[in-house]
Amino acid sequence: QNQLKQLQQYPQNDPNRQAREKQLMAERKEVDTNLQLEAQQLLQNRIDLAEKHQQTFKILEDLLNQTLEDQLVQWKRRQQLASIGGPPEGSLEQIQQWCENLADLIWQNRQQIKNIDLLRQQLPMKCPGSDLLPQLHNTITSLLSTLVTSTFIIDKQPPQVLKKDTKFSAGVRLLVGGKLSVHMSPPTVKASIISENQAKALLHNENANVNDTSGDILNNCGVMEYLKDSGVLSVNFRNMSLKKIKREEGRGQEIVTEKKFTILFQSEFSVAGQELVFQVRTLSLPVVVIVHGNQESNASATILWDNSFAEPGRIPFIVQEKVHWTRLSQALNRKFSQACGRQLTPQNLKYLAVKAFDGHSTPDMDFDNMMISWANFNRENLSGKQFTFWKWFHGIIEITKKHLREPWQEGYVVGFVSKGHAQELLLSQDNGTFMLRYIDGSIGGVTIAWVAQDPNTGERQVWNLQPFTSEDFNIRSLADRILDLPQLVNLYPDIPKDLAFAKYTKKQPEVDTKTQDGYVPSGLVSTVQLPAASMMPMSPLAPRMYEEPASPAQSIINPGSVQSTASTDTTMADMNSAANAEIDLTELTVEDINALANISFTDDFNIEGAEEFDTIMAEDLDSFLSRVL
Repeated sequence: QNQLKQLQQYPQNDPNRQAREKQLMAERKEVDTNLQLEAQQLLQNRIDLAEKHQQTFKILEDLLNQTLEDQLVQWKRRQQLASIGGPPEGSLEQIQQWCENLADLIWQNRQQIKNIDLLRQQLPMKCPGSDLLPQLHNTITSLLSTLVTSTFIIDKQPPQVLKKDTKFSAGVRLLVGGKLSVHMSPPTVKASIISENQAKALLHNENANVNDTSGDILNNCGVMEYLKDSGVLSVNFRNMSLKKIKREEGRGQEIVTEKKFTILFQSEFSVAGQELVFQVRTLSLPVVVIVHGNQESNASATILWDNSFAEPGRIPFIVQEKVHWTRLSQALNRKFSQACGRQLTPQNLKYLAVKAFDGHSTPDMDFDNMMISWANFNRENLSGKQFTFWKWFHGIIEITKKHLREPWQEGYVVGFVSKGHAQELLLSQDNGTFMLRYIDGSIGGVTIAWVAQDPNTGERQVWNLQPFTSEDFNIRSLADRILDLPQLVNLYPDIPKDLAFAKYTKKQPEVDTKTQDGYVPSGLVSTVQLPAASMMPMSPLAPRMYEEPASPAQSIINPGSVQSTASTDTTMADMNSAANAEIDLTELTVEDINALANISFTDDFNIEGAEEFDTIMAEDLDSFLSRVL
């Protein structure tokens, strides 16, 4: 173009000028043609590159979904099941490595999109059709946002049965924190408790007010720390405590131990300076808040049902009201195995099925496809009982975990067998054969059934000891009691009792019989008192720990002392024991009320049907009696 301008200085009729102009015009045309071709090629390259980025982003999205929706969701499900006896959820290290690799790839692609945008600004070219670059920028930023917000997880869940004014802990982790250099400006994480309805609102609207809580938690803020060796960015809350809880009105028959809360963890941090700011939040597994230890059993039932039957991606915290017995039996098996160290047998599970369906089934029925409801599980009492199926089962878990764990692991506790079936099994064995059986008629009771000759008739029959409770085993262990009783010879079917239980006895320390203060030491030994022919009925307030009134009582005496005949009348010991039992006020007589006046009330006193209560103190007795009378 400059050369053409210079030719303007020469006359138009100059042949050299004309020839040169013609040559330059031809060259310019050729350059224009080449530039157009180059521009078209560059534009096509831009389109091709955008399409390749689009394909790459689709692959990244698929990888992201596989990592988050498959691997991470499965880990969270394993974490949920592990809390009720499932296998351990496993390490997060592999998932973190995948997430960090994805963070690298997504970040590099995002930087490429930014560089392309800069090049376009340097050489603007109109793109035919729709421009993919803005869409690509939004897509890659969205992928990064999804990765960051989804990898803000709870690696250590808070306790799901949460007692007010009790310390608890939890842990939160950001799986991509190291790769995105979030630790360069460590974020603060805040924990708060919200209700089920508040969790639903938060899920439906990310802009919902997260300052609306359902209680106050102490020590609920912590700064995330980065461990360079492991690349883990996390925070551990070690001393949180729930000081206040606000409950919403229940639905229908819902009681306080069926109301679910969740711990909300939230934080905010920036990436690449202040270019990207992320607000992250995550919800814990459902939590049931209790204020008294007596509520723990019902709360555990709510958590077991929810953790076992929750569907991935559900609306908080909706769970099925009815499930197949097969699924519930698996949940019960996991729970029992976790607490007691050995799984339930198919025979145990069939026994539980008959118990759970409560009179609507027989042992020969096929339970696998039968449906059982939450109400059958832990809302409606068993027929003729003052407790639900779960409370009965939970009582067995507790006494086995605390006092029978090792014998159960060895297979020495038959446990789940009816009185009639136990009698059939024992009558086929030699006299002195015994077995341990859980009691149907009470919570947390264990009896010893054995076969022997009736001293009056000479006939062989099966005897059942008055059931033991945890309180009994706190005084003297099961193994010591079994070894005390000469009537018990072989554990069913033919294991000598010394071989089975001697290793579990508590060795008594050697004591010098010549003490300085002149006292002679004594010990405790269990004995059996066969029932008298004319046993008087027990008072309605005496704890009905067993269904068979003809069972022989067992007692603990000091060796060498004279054993007196136990009175069959209700004693103050009976009355004090009754204070720890559940009492239906509608069955009390005037005599019972008068007897109540002598009871020492404790924290364990439980009025049937009460949801939450404080300890009944002695000074409350007058108003209590006047209200009942």
